[in-house]
Amino acid sequence: MLDENAFRKHSDTALNSLKQALITAEESADFEVEDQAGALHISFDDGGKFVISPNTPVRQIWISALSTSFKLDWAETDQDFVLQKTGEQLKPLVARLVNQQLGEEAVKLS
Repeated sequence: MLDENAFRKHSDTALNSLKQALITAEESADFEVEDQAGALHISFDDGGKFVISPNTPVRQIWISALSTSFKLDWAETDQDFVLQKTGEQLKPLVARLVNQQLGEEAVKLS
């Protein structure tokens, strides 16, 4: 398991990169992203909301979306946070979830 400082460094980098990609994607899709105290809040025009936040005690990034909680662990081999169940990395997973919420393939995050 990562120590706290390494987790914070990796999660800060991953969430900042995700935030920038989402801000770019906002321009062509019906959602808005906000950074609230280190957690990303994605609000959709239909009233839906996602929250993406670091959970330092367990060294995971948690995503609350589509009535489900997704818990991503740091994968040294991928140099990214990964959903163990599917092998999806953070950005592709968030893109898939946003597209499911929108009902169209409107967002690609890289």
